[in-house]
Order: sequence, then structure tokens, then C-alpha cells
Amino acid sequence: MRAGVRQVADGTYLVHGSDTNWVILTEGDAATLIDTGYPGDRQQVVDSLAAVGSSPEAVAAVLITHAHNDHLGSAQYLRETYGTPVRVHEAEVAHARREFLHQVTIGQVLRNGWRPGVLPWAVHALRVGGTAHNPVAEPEALPATGEPLDLPGRPVPVHTPGHTQGHTVFHLPRAGVVVSGDALVSGHPTSRVRGPQLLPAMFHHERARTLASLDILEDLDADVLAPGHGPVHNGPVREAARRAREHAR
Repeated sequence: MRAGVRQVADGTYLVHGSDTNWVILTEGDAATLIDTGYPGDRQQVVDSLAAVGSSPEAVAAVLITHAHNDHLGSAQYLRETYGTPVRVHEAEVAHARREFLHQVTIGQVLRNGWRPGVLPWAVHALRVGGTAHNPVAEPEALPATGEPLDLPGRPVPVHTPGHTQGHTVFHLPRAGVVVSGDALVSGHPTSRVRGPQLLPAMFHHERARTLASLDILEDLDADVLAPGHGPVHNGPVREAARRAREHAR
């Protein structure tokens, strides 16, 4: 399966893998990679870098929105193979090392198996490494300054806890984009809602905090949402966050 690569702003590409997205930020052939899909998406990650004129060797850093397997998939591979630093929020470091795991359980999936789309999604997740033990050996903590990182695309980390303790979105002020991970999505195989929304409740570590983090997203000045699941959403991110809150009631 080939990944679908879409340019959403100058030097900013949203890539659709197998049910999960990642984002590539480029400056020349250098790149920042935000998330890495499932473990089974590795070749798609490599191919998507080539498609935007970059390569694994040219990735300056891997930034992880949160340490679920469908976003962490190839992070350790890139660190081991190319020496690429993997950076997460301080509260997500231990999660990325797999000192604990805050991820939907098989029991939760089975209890929700009657919901449309859940069982096909679960079968696919198993096939592409969704339950694999996939730690990052030495993740680095992101700075808590609120300043742009010295990386291609100049992303600004913004802590949005709830989905996981250290979930982080990345604001790209120059491009007018928010890379939202799973704090705010635009679709999912287990959802029949279209457009901005929260993931179903079973996926969140603390749903109340996930809802509260929509307030943080409302304060970000951007007109493009590049989510962890679903298509790109064009329009003010503040309005997308409000729509997600309305759907969640």
C-alpha cells in the first residue's frame, strides 16, 4: 500500500498511512517528521519522505504527538538506523520508553465491538503492529518554552493533555497549520462523524482533559488542521475545536 502525500502549505505535507497520518516539514532536502504511523507503515514512511524530496538520512528530528503505537511506529527504527533524535513532551517520555502503556485495551475493543467499524479497525491494527511492544530507547523531552524549535518548519510544541498525559500538538505559525495528532481529528474508521471531532471515548486516557484541551486549540491562530486521523481540514482551527466540542456533548 502506498501512502497518500498531500501538500497542505508551503513545505508542509500531510501523509495518509494505514488509518493514521504523519506530517513532513521540509527545508530543502532537510525534514522534520511528526509521527511515524504504525510499525507496519515503515516503508510508507520512507517512500513519503522520498516523495517530498527528502530521505530518512535527512530527517533532523522525529517529533511524536503521543506514544501510541499508531504514531510511534518507526521512531525507534529511525533512531537506531540513522541516529535521528526522537522528541516527545516531558510527560510522554516514560510512555515512549514503555515504562507504562496508556492505550486502548483488547478488552475495551471487545466491549465496543458492536459499534460500526470497530472490529474491522481492530483486525487491521493487529496486522500492522498496533499491539507490538515498540519502545523508544532514549526519547528526548521537548522544551517547555513555547518557542519554535530550531528544526525545518519551525514547529511550536503545545501541550494538550488528555488523550495521553503528554499529548502535544505542533503549531506552525508561519504556515498557518496545526498538526493536531489525536487531540482533534477529522475522521476515524470507528466513527461515523465527518469533520472535526474527538476520537471515540475508549481511545482517551482522560476524556475530560481531552475536552479541556480543545480550549487550548481554540487559541491557536491557524486555518489548516493536519490531524492524526482523517483528511486535512481547511478553516479556522478555533472553529474546528468548537465543532468537536459540540459533537462530544
